[in-house]
Amino acid sequence: MINVKLTIQYDGTNYCGWQKQNNGISVQEEIENAIHRLTGEKVDLIGSGRTDKGVHALGQVANFTTNSTIPPDRYKYALNSILPQDISIISSELVPDSFHSQYDAKGKIYKYTIYNREVRNPIYNRYAYHVPVKLNLNSMRKGAECFLGSHDFKAFMASGSSAKSTIRNIRSISLDKKDDFIFLTIEGNGFLYNMVRIIVGTLVEVGLGKKQWQSIPHIIESKDRKMAGHTAPAQGLCLEKVYY
Repeated sequence: MINVKLTIQYDGTNYCGWQKQNNGISVQEEIENAIHRLTGEKVDLIGSGRTDKGVHALGQVANFTTNSTIPPDRYKYALNSILPQDISIISSELVPDSFHSQYDAKGKIYKYTIYNREVRNPIYNRYAYHVPVKLNLNSMRKGAECFLGSHDFKAFMASGSSAKSTIRNIRSISLDKKDDFIFLTIEGNGFLYNMVRIIVGTLVEVGLGKKQWQSIPHIIESKDRKMAGHTAPAQGLCLEKVYY
């Protein structure tokens, strides 16, 4: 039996999320079904973590064990020939038996895209959060700096999480503007349920003048979800990379 690591890209629009659920088809399920077609085996595909309905990925990582004789580096080609067009395997490789996509992950990078123009653009509806009112980027950047470091991010976690600890370390966070787009890039050792989307929602409220950036340290210290901003829509979020 061998352990195979996959690096995966997907458009999450048509899926109920990464993880298998009863309310729709998931990315995990699509790939597991494709592996079953190739090998005849029912595998348990282990992902680095969940992504919610509508969230995208450019660097999701997963692994599975198999008795198949298919060379590990060939799974990329074999799976892509049968997977739907909105899921792509960009690499497949042999890894040690001990490798675990979730438990061995050292950190992740997410990018969130805001489309900041008065009128929506239908081309970007699936990949960006349309905010029609001009945002104050300078205030948002000052607010973003408050998230750096190790904090208890309970105020930025949606209900329903099973996390044992709500302490996370944000290693870097940046806001960049290009034309009508604002990109938030955030790297951390891990993220709580909806944490990035709540951070974005809070910063958008800062950019709109509904919250002051100076209030963010107090919101973090409060550990109260009601103090933070709204949860930004899923379609603007993309898992860029998982570190090992």
